[in-house]
Order: sequence, then structure tokens, then C-alpha cells
Amino acid sequence: MYGVASLSPSYSLPFLKIMDFKKITIIGIGLIGSSFALALKKQGFNGKITGVGRNEENLIKAKDMGIVDDYSTSHAEGVRDADLIVLASPVGQFEEIVKHIRDKIKKGAILTDVGSVKAGVLKKITPLIPESVSFVGGHPIAGKECSGIHAATPDLFNGAKCIITPEENTNKDALEKVIDIWKKTGAVTAIMSPEEHDLVFAAVSHLPHVVAYALVNSILDVDEHILRHGGRGLKDMTRIALSPTELWRDICAYNRDDILTTLRKFSSSITHIIHLFEQADWDGLEKEFTRAKKARQGIEPD
Repeated sequence: MYGVASLSPSYSLPFLKIMDFKKITIIGIGLIGSSFALALKKQGFNGKITGVGRNEENLIKAKDMGIVDDYSTSHAEGVRDADLIVLASPVGQFEEIVKHIRDKIKKGAILTDVGSVKAGVLKKITPLIPESVSFVGGHPIAGKECSGIHAATPDLFNGAKCIITPEENTNKDALEKVIDIWKKTGAVTAIMSPEEHDLVFAAVSHLPHVVAYALVNSILDVDEHILRHGGRGLKDMTRIALSPTELWRDICAYNRDDILTTLRKFSSSITHIIHLFEQADWDGLEKEFTRAKKARQGIEPD
């Protein structure tokens, strides 16, 4: 069984397996998909990178900017002859995409993704993936408040964590190749099961995003005009509320149970703090602040 692997730096393994890929297709040419392509090109990948998406204007810009070598608005045509296919669209689109491409994926190809949810997505797409195709999940922990190709950078993944989420029956050679290509981008890889991944990131990523959206709405409910008075602290806390809403709607839908678990714990914490205020228990409140401060000090800096 795969457990949590120690994080391994990008320079710890030779980059030989990347040369096995002659054509890489990236479905979803946004911030992550474009940055992935740019990172590989910067590291000397000389195969073909094909971009696939619904917005042809965006795809033309991506080609003009040198992000992709060619493009297609057809999922089925875009994956033809691809050795590696990367799902970089919102997770809610994965099922329909796989339905469209399953008959066009060549035997022996590898399918991977960059999604923030694993177990729920796997339940939907695993029955659709041909037996001759290997799926290896991936989740780079990188991003910006800005999205789209103009925010893309070849250095986005440098030093960033990338969680690889194999299952018991994952093809070992495919797993090694996916790990290797993420190392090539500069990412630091770790392995988790899909279920562990979803619980961990419900707590450290999905909950904070939901809270950021809720915090902004709570301030609006006090007075919609006072947000402009917010300083750096508010901006830091709510930066992730600028994230694409379709993306986060889908993440919440696919990881509903784990996010609900963390939301209930958060609600319990808020209820306790409200009680301390009602009791004017300022010593108790300081204890809560101190506990959080000590834990926060233990988080490694970026």
C-alpha cells in the first residue's frame, strides 16, 4: 500500500523518462496547464505539446506565446498519438472529457491530472479509462490569485509540492514517469493515497477557500461599502477568494464529505470563540490565540 512518501527534491533523480514522451497533450490551457508546458520547454523538452480547450482565441494566444506547439478545440483529435495526456481543466469536466477521448487514446499512453480532488473524481472516470491506458493522479500545490495564460510562468512549480496519488493497481512504470516529469518542472513530490489526499487538502486547502469566500460575504453583510477600508491583513486572508468560482464549486462538490467534516470542526471553533466573547473570558480567548499562533509558527515558510 502506498503511504505518505517523504518529500524529495527535484534534483534527486535523473530526468531520463521524460524523453519517452514524444507528444504531450494538455487539456485546459489556463495557469497550471500553461505553466506546466512552459516549465517543460524551459528544461529542454523537444517533443510536441498540444493544447486543447473550448476557447480557440485562448489557444491561438497560447501558440503565439510559445506555450504550445499546436492546438485543437476537439478533445478527441487533440489526444491522438499523445504519450501523456494531462487533465488541467476544472475537475467537474473530467468525466465528460474522458468520455470524449477514451476511444482516441493510444495504447500504452498515460493519463494524469492536476486536480485538487482525487477519490471522488476517480469513482467517475476509472470505469471510463481503457485498460491499455494508465492513470496516475497528480496535484501541484501551486497557483496565483490571477488565472489564465498571461499569468503562466515556467517557474511556477519551482520548490512547490506536488502530490502524486497512485492506487494499488497503478502501473509502476507510469507512476515513475509522472513523478519524473513533475521533478523536471522543479516540483518536490510526495505520494499519498487518493483518500488521504482528499482529507488532508479538505483541511489545509478546501476549508480555507470556503472560509475566505464566507469571510468576504460576512463583511458585505455588515456593510457592503466597508470592504475598501480593509488593509493588508484582510487582503492576505481573502486573496484566495479571487480564485475561479467554477473550479471551487466543483472541488466542493467532489470532496463534499471531507470538506463538511472540516467545516463542522471550524464551526465548533467559532462557536467556542463566540462563547468566550459572551462570557467576557479574555484569558480563555488569549489561550485560543496562543494555541493557534504556536501552530502557525510551525508551518514552513514558502
